[in-house]
Amino acid sequence: MNKKKIINDPVYGFISIHSELIFDLIEHPYFQRLRRIKQLGLTHLIYPGANHTRFHHALGAMHLMTKAIAVLQSKGVEVSEAEVESAQIAILLHDIGHGPFSHVMEHAFVHNIAHEAISLAFMEHLNDEFGGQLSMAIDIFKDSYEKRFLHQLVSSQLDVDRLDYLTRDSFYTGVSEGIVGLERIIEMLNVENDQLVIDEKGIYSVEKFIVARRLMYWQVYLHKTAIAADSVLLSALKRARDLTLDGKSIFSLPNVSFFLSNYVDGKQISSSTEVLHRFSQLDDLDIIVCLKNWQHDSDKVLAYLSASLINRKLPKVQILEAPLKESSLATIHNEASTKLSVSNEEAKYLVTQGELSNAAYRSTNENIIIRKKSGELIDLATASVNYNFVSANSIATKYYVCSPK
Repeated sequence: MNKKKIINDPVYGFISIHSELIFDLIEHPYFQRLRRIKQLGLTHLIYPGANHTRFHHALGAMHLMTKAIAVLQSKGVEVSEAEVESAQIAILLHDIGHGPFSHVMEHAFVHNIAHEAISLAFMEHLNDEFGGQLSMAIDIFKDSYEKRFLHQLVSSQLDVDRLDYLTRDSFYTGVSEGIVGLERIIEMLNVENDQLVIDEKGIYSVEKFIVARRLMYWQVYLHKTAIAADSVLLSALKRARDLTLDGKSIFSLPNVSFFLSNYVDGKQISSSTEVLHRFSQLDDLDIIVCLKNWQHDSDKVLAYLSASLINRKLPKVQILEAPLKESSLATIHNEASTKLSVSNEEAKYLVTQGELSNAAYRSTNENIIIRKKSGELIDLATASVNYNFVSANSIATKYYVCSPK
């Protein structure tokens, strides 16, 4: 069988698969599951074109990894063929641990663990299945490989993951503010002292990348209607779980039922093949099927929340500069209780509040480093003289309250 394939991607054109191992990983059910998980969760309810998946994103990020390493090699950076393949695998599988609707349900089914750790659990399971061929990729993913710049290409403040999702999310939402100078940023990549750096000529493109990321957060990722949809989905799932634990019979698919009726800790998914396998069976379609059935449930709260999502009858959202006072929140609870003729306790599922934080760039140990023509290495925040970038370097925090209209 010919495993050297070309995939036609709407963002980049042709993406080539040159490795038989990578082809086999893409064909694996764990990876194919990503076709059924939307990249932007429920954002398609705001931007109808945003129906792209984690499958699209993973392939796109792998493509950018290939291009980035080719640029580094052209500048004399030594990367062996085995390291190229392993870096491609590390980025290909970096999001394989996402649950249904991506970040929306990050901790809804498995507690005390981030999707990156679940990705690692999948990778280690696949490594056993493929006879240890993923060992180097896992080391790169965990940042324990000797060439640290390879990990920085996978995960840092300027990695191919972010370059792809900004470009791809901008394309599918139609939000042009997310467009970045992708080609120039990649061409300006270099390595100094085993650290990924950007040649000074690329500083303005990187600044644009930071500003674009900040704008995409406010306009897409933290859009107030998307926050409302996320809030309803999580409340519906919480209500379903509470009803299940109380012994009430509700419709559920087998694997959804398993996670609703069991408190699954992060350690379990890392140590139990059964739990990991059950998680691998979950995708957006399972949740949609449950919501379609729950909207007809006898429980008024579960039915209301489910129908709100299925029919896009979303709650109103107040964006605030400070958290709401307890007295004001109690008033909103009472209003929700009266509107839907439910108890104050049940109304707590209908009213949610939270915090929105937007920091496009943080000054940390993983700063974006600019290499000046003189060879001096300085942090991007210091190198930049652009007012817009300085503004983007700050952390903006807002608060929200969702309640029935």
